Amino acid sequence: MRSRRPSITSTIGSAVLVPALLAGCTNEVGTADDAGDPEPVAQLTVTVLERYPTDPAAFTQGLELFDGQLYESTGQYGESDIRISDLETGEVVQLEPLPAEFFGEGLTIVDDSVWQLTWQEGVAFRWDRDTLVEQEQVSYDGEGWGLCHDPERDRLVMSDGSAELTFRDPETFEPTGSVEITRDGEPQPMINELECVGDQVWANIWLTDEIVRIDPARGVVEAVVDASGLLTEEEGVGADVLNGIAAIPDTDTFLITGKLWPWLFEVRFDPAG
Repeated sequence: MRSRRPSITSTIGSAVLVPALLAGCTNEVGTADDAGDPEPVAQLTVTVLERYPTDPAAFTQGLELFDGQLYESTGQYGESDIRISDLETGEVVQLEPLPAEFFGEGLTIVDDSVWQLTWQEGVAFRWDRDTLVEQEQVSYDGEGWGLCHDPERDRLVMSDGSAELTFRDPETFEPTGSVEITRDGEPQPMINELECVGDQVWANIWLTDEIVRIDPARGVVEAVVDASGLLTEEEGVGADVLNGIAAIPDTDTFLITGKLWPWLFEVRFDPAG
């Protein structure tokens, strides 16, 4: 189940993130580079630059920043929605609920539209970016977890909770390829919320405080961030797992949050040690 769980957020202060590079689009199924010994995974720490209030009742599943506003997908049956919020105040500016039979998951912006996944319903919603008016629904096979847009390669990148990422056409949502992701030579499952940045895919690993950075061309996790300790013990009461990552355009910083979290953190990922 993807429903409420006790928080696994600890009170340690730093984070370990994963670097990787995202390479050219392919219509073939990719495989990880398994020649020789697994390459070392870089360890990064998190530096908190700022924090912003959020809706603590939002079961955050997808997050993206566009033109100074937050686009967010929330989950839970009967409670899922897509919303636009003010970054500085956390105030919800626009909100469109999903029908009660849908469990909202990851989302991403493509031009004037927003694609939003659902968990086990096999349906992707396409919304107007400015009005949140529904444009269409598209069916897909399997579960939907995370989603991001790679404009340089004109593709979507999608996770389903396994160790595989699927590439999709940003207009039709049809699959165009896939790649298995490995870490230290072993499959990396539970890949969840995604953010495409240049040649890289950043991903939350579900049920952990880790964010990884992936090279989807080779299917390799190149760095890990332990993002534990962002909430105090008191703030963590009632909160669920880390989930939600959005790049801040034209910077090296990110916004990260979690399900039912009271804060959104602006962070930088720095080398450990």
